[in-house]
Amino acid sequence: MLEQTLTGGRRYWQWLGFLGVVILTGTGFYLWQLDFGLGLTGLSRDVTWGFYVAQLTFLVGVAASAVMLVLPYYLHDYKAFGRITIIGEFLAAATICMCLLFLFVDLGQPMRALNVFLYPTPGSVIFWDATVLSGYLLLNIIIGWNVLEAERNGVASPAWLKPLIIVSIPWAFAIHTVTAFLYCGLPGRGLWLTAILAPRFLASAFASGPALLILLCLFLKTATGFDAGRQAIATLAKIVTYGLLANLFFLMCEVFVVFYSRIPAHMDHFLYLYIGLEGKSGLVPWMQASLVLMVTAAVLLLIPATRNHFRILAVACGMVFVGTWIDKGIGLIAGGFIPSPLHEITEYVPTGPELIISLGVYGIGSLLLTLLLKIVIGVKAETTGIPLRNSLFRSSGPV
Repeated sequence: MLEQTLTGGRRYWQWLGFLGVVILTGTGFYLWQLDFGLGLTGLSRDVTWGFYVAQLTFLVGVAASAVMLVLPYYLHDYKAFGRITIIGEFLAAATICMCLLFLFVDLGQPMRALNVFLYPTPGSVIFWDATVLSGYLLLNIIIGWNVLEAERNGVASPAWLKPLIIVSIPWAFAIHTVTAFLYCGLPGRGLWLTAILAPRFLASAFASGPALLILLCLFLKTATGFDAGRQAIATLAKIVTYGLLANLFFLMCEVFVVFYSRIPAHMDHFLYLYIGLEGKSGLVPWMQASLVLMVTAAVLLLIPATRNHFRILAVACGMVFVGTWIDKGIGLIAGGFIPSPLHEITEYVPTGPELIISLGVYGIGSLLLTLLLKIVIGVKAETTGIPLRNSLFRSSGPV
């Protein structure tokens, strides 16, 4: 099936060339960071986790959301998800690769990354986080690839895949739960010191991940003619709605507990993020925008007429994705460090090199996803006999 990636139209190769430039640029800046050190970033003594770790946290949720397709399709035989389950699994695989790369670039000495496995420490949450992420990556690649190959050959999937599929379901919940435990296990950080952090992580994941998948399906229909099916997209839209509402409800619960208890160390994090504290308000516009985007999207998704209108649905899903990305990919990590346990307010702003390196990582993830989607769309075209049209993935010859 790999031969599918070697054929394509002009737009396909232009897109790959663009991603190659992004990746090479990010790699160049990473080599600079490797030589200079993390002083090249906006990190400081008080803010030791920044944009890299925040992207890891957000993307783990996007990867975990694949379970919203796997569980209904494989366990409950929900046929509507038949055409897009593999897309969800490959999206999870590409996303996990980005998670591991963000962890890699965040390490001052990346050669020590293997020490997590060479010298395992089961008492460390980081050990378990690395284990579940690596395991989830392997599960999605093995399951997705073998299911797609069986579909191409017109045969049933191997029987040995069924246990792996069953294992992958709780594993999907585990990757984001363990990631949440990295934060809520730190007693000195009031923003993270809450048992509801893991459920909130999962709720936001089940909103942002399916939202991205809907946008991807709508794009593929426009670009390639690949139709995920109205029922599948409608069901995903409902999942996004419930996930987003749960996320907003958990946020309200956090706000009530924090401000009703009147514990200053806990209140100050929320005050800094949403209002500003002691004249410092660097993240306030971002967090307020995140809240507006998520609430507006919730209204649009709650109304059946707007939720079932694909153009409005695309706008709402974009709002969900951007809103949750700001919440987890910008505010959550920095907000946990500001103010510090000593009430020092050291604001954090990602530097240019930090952002370019991050774009390089996103470029690698986009390249992997593009190649995987090229294979999926090519196989679907072969098995259904429907040719690709005017597409980013169109082959230069017969599919």
